[in-house]
Amino acid sequence: MNKEDKYDIASQYAKKDGEVVLRDHVYDGIQEYDQKLPNWWLYTLYAAIVWFVVYWVIYYHTKNYKTDGERVVAGMNVIEGIKSKELEATLASLDNKTLIEKWSTDTNIVNNGLATYTTNCVACHAADLSATMVAGDQKFPLPGLALNDGNWKYGAEPMAIFKLIHDGTPPESTGHNGARMTPWSQQLSPKQIAEVTAFLISENRKDFTPVTP
Repeated sequence: MNKEDKYDIASQYAKKDGEVVLRDHVYDGIQEYDQKLPNWWLYTLYAAIVWFVVYWVIYYHTKNYKTDGERVVAGMNVIEGIKSKELEATLASLDNKTLIEKWSTDTNIVNNGLATYTTNCVACHAADLSATMVAGDQKFPLPGLALNDGNWKYGAEPMAIFKLIHDGTPPESTGHNGARMTPWSQQLSPKQIAEVTAFLISENRKDFTPVTP
């Protein structure tokens, strides 16, 4: 490349602010102008490049930045810790006697349990606890067990019912007609589960007699 070629190439580009150069290059009958980019634009570009390098080093080579997955796991661990403490606090004051004689006789608690049951349990156990759906003159079974027939398959004591709701169908059981109940501790707090248990007791008072000291 001779000096003349270098000069021609250099002349195709603007060298100072405000200068406008019409380049010789033609494509499809169209020529293009060249202007010097404003400093604010150049500084923004340089800052973005520097930020990318810094961010890349921090993200991949230090422990000062957590990925989205790590933040989700950390958040879940915090939630699980809170739930564990809440469960411990609830169980510390909860037993068969308390559920039968206090929780199931408290209107507010029972109403809270009914609301939670209506939202989460009706699809499998029905609003009337019969585990059946009525369509016209016919009744169709739902996946869950009936909760008003006096037959408590996994234990008739209130704490056994609480545990069943909390932990789901025992691992050694195949469930009801192959359908297993999910561990509701994944969605409900221990207090809510205790309220649902109290609601079921209130609806089956004949099955739960007061516990003697």
